[in-house]
Amino acid sequence: MDDCDVLVIGGGTAGTVAAIQSGRAGARTLLIEKNGMLGGTMTVGGVNNPGLFYAWGRQVIAGIGWELVTATLAETGGAFPDFSNTALPHWRHHVRIDKAIFAALADRAALGAGVELLLHAMIAGAVWDGEGWDVTLCTKSGLKPARCRVLVDCTGDANAVSLAGFEVVQPDECQPGTLFVRVGGYDLSALDLERISDAFKEAVRGGLVRESDLWHGLEAAPGFLRGHGGNCNHVIRIRAATSEDRTQAELEARRLLLRVYRLFRAQPGLEGLRIEEVSPECGIRESVTIKGKKTITVEDYVGGRVWDDAVCYSFYPIDLHKEVGGEGRRLDEGIVPTIPRGAMLPEGSRNLVAAGRCISGDRLAHSAYRVEATCMATGQAAGAMAALAAQRGVDVEDLPIGDVHDLLRAHGAIVPELRGT
Repeated sequence: MDDCDVLVIGGGTAGTVAAIQSGRAGARTLLIEKNGMLGGTMTVGGVNNPGLFYAWGRQVIAGIGWELVTATLAETGGAFPDFSNTALPHWRHHVRIDKAIFAALADRAALGAGVELLLHAMIAGAVWDGEGWDVTLCTKSGLKPARCRVLVDCTGDANAVSLAGFEVVQPDECQPGTLFVRVGGYDLSALDLERISDAFKEAVRGGLVRESDLWHGLEAAPGFLRGHGGNCNHVIRIRAATSEDRTQAELEARRLLLRVYRLFRAQPGLEGLRIEEVSPECGIRESVTIKGKKTITVEDYVGGRVWDDAVCYSFYPIDLHKEVGGEGRRLDEGIVPTIPRGAMLPEGSRNLVAAGRCISGDRLAHSAYRVEATCMATGQAAGAMAALAAQRGVDVEDLPIGDVHDLLRAHGAIVPELRGT
């Protein structure tokens, strides 16, 4: 393969935006994605409602990710939620988008930015030689070499960082995953929801299903049916950073699906229950984070710390999922956290940037900044830093933060106002 300036590993929520930003900034950019479709959690993961772009009635995340979301709604005739109503629960400010159209528009934007795409490929190795990265890619036709000046890890699981030999942090227990499923084939008005709820509770007591199979617990069956499924189950006690771990997560997700399907289909009025849609992969909330040059703590996050190297905002409540339910905490009014460049740089590395959910932070902070809008924002910041560093022949950490901000603003991003600037 030809050499490139910037190599982005992972074409999900963060990586797609990172590659487009790098390409638009004039860097020769190669984007590697393990699936056949860009978009990651928003597309193959089925969580096609990115958020949060607004905080307290004002927009705090924009740029290339927002551009793609807006274009998708324009294409499909979709509508934005009422961002001005700050009394609404946070999930009411997510933006519902069409997965297929988003993916097609992401393809077009990447190619239009001059990005070279390679789908159905993964990283197999990475070595820094003092001037650049020699990377080994695993393709359907074998291992192939690539070389870049700056390597960007948007795998979600810090795979490139790990393969390059840098430390990652894995919690003792990760948040549950979720397999998105849409069900139909029944008349909701004809169902005895109380009876079905009792049947679910009895099945839990009998060991036929787990309470966590519907993540709101024993009282969740009516909600599952009213919502025709959705982002509604908890695949528990899984990890996802390796192929072996991910295999077990996918198998457990489908075991869960079969348990729930069999239980509901045995209930009166649900004899015709059918699976109308299921995502091809289990959605992962947490696997590992990098050990960064800076680490975002929950105190930093809920306190709205403005880092001296902040590259973007983040806005989401603390949202730590547990086997059943979770731990949530709404931010105090007016608080808008920021993400520092140092949390995106593996400790001891040069010209290696991470973006998306694997940036450096403690578990509670991670439970908030892992969401899609923030991943888009960190992806754009990573793409901007990578392009500038490659073009100038310097390390990403040595770039003046003002220059990074200028490039991001030129491409529509909103950047934090740093104190003293």
